Order: sequence, then structure tokens, then C-alpha cells
Amino acid sequence: MAAANLSTFSSSLAKPTPLPLNTPYTHLALSSKAQSKPSFPCKPYFSHPSSSDTHRTPLRASSKNPISEFFPSNKQCLDDHSIDFDDDDKPREECGVVGIFGDSEASRLCYLALHALQHRGQEGAGIVAVQNDVLQSVTGVGLVSDVFNESKLDQLPGDSAIGHVRYSTAGSSMLKNVQPFVAGYRFGSVGVAHNGNLVNYRALRAKLEDSGSIFNTSSDTEVVLHLIAISKERPFVMRIVDVCEKLEGAYSMVFLTQDKLVAVRDPYGFRPLVMGRRSNGAVVFASETCALDLIEATYEREVFPGEVVVVDKSGIQSLCLMPHPQPKQCIFEHIYFALPNSVIFGQSVYESRRRFGEILATESPVDCDVVIAVPDSGVVAALGYAAKAGVPFQQGLIRSHYVGRTFIEPSQKIRDFGVKLKLSPVRAVLEGKRVVVVDDSIVRGTTSSKIVRLIKEAGAKEVHMRIASPPIIGSCYYGVDTPSSEELISNRMSVEEIREFIGSDSLAFLPLDSLKKLLGDDSPNYCYACFSGKYPVEPRELKVKRVGDFVDDGINGSLESIDGGWVQAKPKTELEVSGA
Repeated sequence: MAAANLSTFSSSLAKPTPLPLNTPYTHLALSSKAQSKPSFPCKPYFSHPSSSDTHRTPLRASSKNPISEFFPSNKQCLDDHSIDFDDDDKPREECGVVGIFGDSEASRLCYLALHALQHRGQEGAGIVAVQNDVLQSVTGVGLVSDVFNESKLDQLPGDSAIGHVRYSTAGSSMLKNVQPFVAGYRFGSVGVAHNGNLVNYRALRAKLEDSGSIFNTSSDTEVVLHLIAISKERPFVMRIVDVCEKLEGAYSMVFLTQDKLVAVRDPYGFRPLVMGRRSNGAVVFASETCALDLIEATYEREVFPGEVVVVDKSGIQSLCLMPHPQPKQCIFEHIYFALPNSVIFGQSVYESRRRFGEILATESPVDCDVVIAVPDSGVVAALGYAAKAGVPFQQGLIRSHYVGRTFIEPSQKIRDFGVKLKLSPVRAVLEGKRVVVVDDSIVRGTTSSKIVRLIKEAGAKEVHMRIASPPIIGSCYYGVDTPSSEELISNRMSVEEIREFIGSDSLAFLPLDSLKKLLGDDSPNYCYACFSGKYPVEPRELKVKRVGDFVDDGINGSLESIDGGWVQAKPKTELEVSGA
């Protein structure tokens, strides 16, 4: 299996442009216990694509995105994912990260890349840049365009920068939790931006506090900085390796020091992280390839699970972390989180979603007159369904992109006001028709029931829901904000009961077996815990962080007293831990 994966990665990677100093890419193997189980590649593979790979989705960045004169100060971002329904009935990716080394416009490129990643987090954004061995930071609450303008970017000179966009709940501690974090320790300063979630965060924090550490935030990322500061390893990169040996869970991180940019991905590779290069040799890391496209960087490869990539003026070095288990990449990146124009885990997100729709049309057909999507995340799957079923795809629901995250609701409450504000049915498409509605997922079911009612009130004769993912029955502990298992409708009801609850004439989910069959040889490399309840990394603690920032004050607040911000983990005896 490993050999097959190696050939796939190797054949699809473009030959890199050398760094400005033309220094070779170096791979450093570590003589560590971590090396005991190398079942997945953790070393650079650069080769020209073979002729047999010409059919694969091209992974090079588009050159149609000029970056000059692209810094509006107050222009609102109208990203497809930036507006959510009134009851928040979707899983939420918590973060997106970016890192740039070797470009005089690093902070501005970082700003643009964060725009491309805005769908991964809309509550806060930040950039850290380094010049003359000093790390400068600008962070703020809100969208990227709310936080940054020309004057703010002028405060971030230098040829290296890291950035972060973040999703969380609101709270008075919100600003202090916005990343990247910067800390000074005895050997200098370091900045870090993190996408993921550490399942042993509380145990690590408690141990550090017992030793005298003082925390200023309720973020698990701050633990990483404390561990770096107390590590005895030399040089700095080995401190990161030492720290990662203590972390459990999901993390794709970028670090910035006075002279280095370091990218790290956890051994399971839960969250995505890719590497690219601009024409001037600048090295770029980002959560998705869409960020590379916008800043005209060419995709080179993923940061491999369990890999540490170090970039400085002498070149690029790759180190392997411990251990290298079977990768468990988040399947929800392909179902919902990533943009359709991204390539995630080596596969086109657009192509994945289109094929999800085709499977639904093949395995759960129904007589219908029109296929529509719940915009925007259901559109590509709906196109696949319509093409396979031979039924026209129409825009039956129009989404408003001009609705802010808050609004004034009428005193005399209008039924389904929040959904109506953002989704408008097209009566000419729906009236008298048998309608198939394709959506990416059902979480609590409340939004789906309102959408079905909206469509029927517009005159639809029948409404058939088709969901381009398996039923979600378990919470995610690896960097996704999902409700507790008790709130997940598929964990409490059968498909027929859900159908009755949302009021549709029929309901079908994407079968998990069919999803795995579609993924083929790559199927074992994905995490399906939210569909199966089998967790690759056991959530060991009594309470596991779902989404931070319920703690109002990182010094005065007690974690135990804020139950609303934590999900109760199952007892160890009930946990199903699977590596399959």
C-alpha cells in the first residue's frame, strides 16, 4: 500500500524552482523511536510527471490572478462560505493557515492568501512578519478585510510572514485567542499558527501550570509555545520535533522565527497543508491550494503526515516525526470544508463532490422534474446528480451574499426568518415540480426542515432530499466544530425518522461503503470517525475541547466551570479506537 501511495505522489508532483540561493532540498532522517513504523512517505519526492499521468487533474496554480493594487481597506468579503444559516446547522472548520518565506511582499501576499482561506474561519484573522530579527504582529476580530488595511500592512514589513484565519464562538476572550501567537523565550521569539485540535490539551496545560507556566488564552495552541520554551533540544527545529512527540490529535502548523519558516503536520495528517512556490523562488505553505492560486504560486506537494519542513536562506530541509501510522485525512474536507477549486490530499475537491452526486443518482434514484442545490456547498454534487439522472439542474434557491452575520429581526416574528433572509426560492423553477434537493450534510436537521418547507410553500409538488455525505453520528475531536453526539440528528433517529422530521417526501444519504469504494486504494487513508464513531486517536480526557473561547478570562476563569464550551467524551471503555 505504501509503495502504491508513493508512486501516486511522486508522479503528480512538479519539479520545484530552486530557492534564490539555489540550495538543494535536504532530507534529514532522525534516529528516533518515531522511525519504527514508516508506513507513509515522509520525505521529498520531486520528479517530472510521467506520460501516464496526463489525465490527472492539473495541480499548477492559475496565472490569472494579479496581485497588484488589491488591498481594499473596508471592502466586505463575499466568500461563499462566509454566511451561515441562522441556527448554525453546519460543521465548522476552525482554522486556516498560511506561511511565506523569501518575498519582499510577504505580509501582503499573506493577506491575499487569507482572503482565499476566509471560508475556513470568519471570526478572527492575524499576520506575523519578521524584519531585522523582530517579529511584528497584527491580529483582530472579524473578516480579513475588516482586520487589515494599507496602514496595518505597512506595519508588517519583511520577507517572511505567517497568517491565520479562525472560527470560534464569540466571547470577551475572543481577541486574545486570535492567532498567530507570538512569544519570546530565552533564545529569541517565535510565532505560530495552528489548524487542528489537540486531544491531550488539558493534560498538557495542567502539567505546565503545575510547573509554574502562566497562560493568557484558552487556546490549545498556547501549550505548543510553552513546550517549545522549556524544551532542552537544540537547535530550534529539534525543539519542535521534541514538542510534537508530546502532542496528540490534529495539527497543521506554521512557525516563524527570526530566520526560519517551519511547517509541521501531525503523523495522521488529519488537516491539510500544502507547499508551493512563486516564480521568484518564495516558498509558500497554505491549508488549501486555492490560496496558492490567488498569489500565483505553483503547487509542489503536500506536507506529508508526520513531516517537519524547514525553510531558511540556506534552502529547504525535511525531517520526519514519529511515528508514521496509517494516515487519517479528514474526509469532510472533500465533502464540505474546502473550496471546490482546491486540490486536497492530492484529489480535486470539485471532482470528488461531482462523483458524490453521481453515486446518489445511481443508488438513490427518484422520479423528478428538476434538480436543485442548497447553495453553495451542495451545488457541485447537485450537478453530478443531475447529469447522471438526465434531469435538468436549475437554480431553485438563490442565496443572498449581502447579508451580514447579524441582522434586526422583526418584533412580530416571521417563521423561518433567518433562512428566508439568506435563501430565496424561485417559484418559476419549483411550482408544480417534483424536486430533488441536494445538500452536503445534515447535522441537527433544523435548517433542512426549514428549506423543505420553503420549497413546498413555493409550490413544489414533491421534495426529495439527497445528502452528499453519510449520516453524521459522532463529534469530531480533530479541529472541526461539531455538536455533541446527542445533538446530531442521525445519532438519534433513523433515516425514515429524519425524513419525517424535515418533512421531505424521500431522503437518502451517500452510503459510507460507496464513499470508500469511490476512494479506492486511498480509502484507508481517510478518517471517517464522524460517520462511524471509531476514532483513530482516542480522546483520552474526560472532557475534550470542541471549540474554544468559552473561558472569559484565561487567568480568572475555571475551565471546569464553563461546561458549555466542552464536549463530554465517552468513557474509555465505550470508545471504539480503530486504525482501519
